[in-house]
Amino acid sequence: SFGQTASDNTQKRQAVVALSSIYMRIAPDYESALETQELMGTIIEITSQKSYWREILSPQPYKAWCTEKGIIEMTPEELKAYQDAPKCMFIDLYGHVYEEPSHEGQTICDLVGGDIMRLEGKKAKGWTKVILPSGEEGWVRSESIRPHKEFRNIAKGEGNSESISDGQMERIIATAFRLKGVPYLWGGMTPKGVDCSGLVRWSCLMNGILLPRNASQMVHCGDEVSLDNLQRGDLVFFGGRRSSRSVGHVGIVTEVNPENNTFKFVHASNSGVKVDESTSSYYK
Repeated sequence: SFGQTASDNTQKRQAVVALSSIYMRIAPDYESALETQELMGTIIEITSQKSYWREILSPQPYKAWCTEKGIIEMTPEELKAYQDAPKCMFIDLYGHVYEEPSHEGQTICDLVGGDIMRLEGKKAKGWTKVILPSGEEGWVRSESIRPHKEFRNIAKGEGNSESISDGQMERIIATAFRLKGVPYLWGGMTPKGVDCSGLVRWSCLMNGILLPRNASQMVHCGDEVSLDNLQRGDLVFFGGRRSSRSVGHVGIVTEVNPENNTFKFVHASNSGVKVDESTSSYYK
């Protein structure tokens, strides 16, 4: 009901993100700051509610508020059926689901890279029929999706630097480069706008690796290396504005000069996604 908060002793409420991406805010208010985003098909937990706002816990892990229109709450039976169903991931940067297998058809919703949908099973001349979390069915280009497999959760120890192949590392870098020129958005984690950790997390997510959301969390994952032993594909972390001991920024190494221990890195800065050099006075 309006203004009611869910009790802690009620059964765990779970839902699936229904839109291409949802905005997760600090407080249940449209004027509240954007903390992060979550992508279609992601399973989340509803921890409380206020009016049409829902406080949710996402697997990033992150707890924040979104509106009820952005998620589909499911019973345990519905959620199991959703989990067991074959799924696909959208791999283009942007796109749409159509009512018919044609670009001339009416659109049902938009998509961004990383969105997950159930496979309905039908195909038609380069198109595949999918089922949205809402249960609505539509068509996407077959070349724009790939079978969805569970992510390796690096934060939980499911893999480390040695388990990531050179080919996979190159694909992560190539994915980040696909967003060059995309504007900076605090809390953004889609090809429409990203912050520094959003770029890194999304690039890894698109290649089967699940990292925590923020740079201050990412820094505790994987294997620590020294600046004089950097390799292409390593993550580099930078001190925050308030303290050099705090982590306030992250990027992906793209090129290393071992002669003077300098490097280039792709990252989301306040001017958008681009490649910079460690020799810049700002990044020193």
